[in-house]
Amino acid sequence: MNWTAIRAIYVFEMARFFRTIAQSLISPVLSTSLYFVVFGAAIGSRIDQVEGVSYGAFIVPGLIMLTVMTQGISNASFGIYFPKFIGTIYELLSAPISFLEIVMGYVGAAATKAMFIGIIILITSFFFVDIQIQNPAAMIAFLILTCVSFALFGFIIGIWAGNFEQLQLVPLLIVTPLVFLGGSFYSISMLPPVWQTISMFNPVVYLISGFRWAFFGVEDVPILTSLVAIAVFTSLCLGAVWWIFKTGWRIRQ
Repeated sequence: MNWTAIRAIYVFEMARFFRTIAQSLISPVLSTSLYFVVFGAAIGSRIDQVEGVSYGAFIVPGLIMLTVMTQGISNASFGIYFPKFIGTIYELLSAPISFLEIVMGYVGAAATKAMFIGIIILITSFFFVDIQIQNPAAMIAFLILTCVSFALFGFIIGIWAGNFEQLQLVPLLIVTPLVFLGGSFYSISMLPPVWQTISMFNPVVYLISGFRWAFFGVEDVPILTSLVAIAVFTSLCLGAVWWIFKTGWRIRQ
């Protein structure tokens, strides 16, 4: 394993994050704070509790997941797309480094950025609501798995994208709606039976449910099902990345 190459890619990507700190960190935190004001204060004043948890606290895991998923995708997709755009991807492909090491560098940096932002948002939430995390280890595990899996997904999008507009296409039109409809701001049990069944086809439901369970011990789907869902999603992303580098799709073509 070429750890020097992995470290070089990782450090370069993290340096870009800190060069654009206003866009990379401050903007997501401000957006999340607005969610707390709108949903926590305005709507929360009309909804006392959801499954025994105050509404303001109940939405915290969903808000963190919303930001972590979108940031993981955005950071990873831009990180690999930019070398394609300026042509330096060929220097990377010709270097003595395997596809696994390339993925570890880019995805590791994107996952670190997303996790860092998620932790900052968690800390910010303590200023708005009273939160007690029942399973800190499970919360961290779910956070890491989500960051890595969606960074992998973003890496695939970055390779697929043909222009900068396409980089935002999937996060805006697919991922964000799925998160909003995946129980970020409500419990699936609050929906009519038909919509509960439909929601079960939304993969984000399982991630948010498992992450919320780590906080409050309440869940919309069994925790084991949530773990299987994120494991399957991560495996599919890894398989897709392996196929991309094996065939050279959108890289050498």
